[in-house]
Amino acid sequence: MYQIDRGMALIRPKQAFLDWLRALPGSELDITLEQLRGDCTSLLLPLFSELEEALAAIDEIYDEIFAMELSSWADDESLWPSERTVQLFWEWFDVELHSLVVDAMEDIPEAELP
Repeated sequence: MYQIDRGMALIRPKQAFLDWLRALPGSELDITLEQLRGDCTSLLLPLFSELEEALAAIDEIYDEIFAMELSSWADDESLWPSERTVQLFWEWFDVELHSLVVDAMEDIPEAELP
């Protein structure tokens, strides 16, 4: 195992996201917020030493994250919120930050090398 030079963010949907999911046309989702938050998106971030650095990195790419999360449930962009502001992003998602990322693999498979 070895430490990699990256931070990590877990993107956890909030109730507002679940409300949007349930309001999608034809939606009959039988999922709780706890279940939705249980298997969430993880992102590698630039290495950070201060929390503010990581939050600034999220703010820079919030729209890409937002679009990725929405598209995983609805391909039709007309069903997405029309104004995806950074404020709305933070209303719809919690972000859990981690400054230490360890690769548990002993070696990198050749197919994964850049």
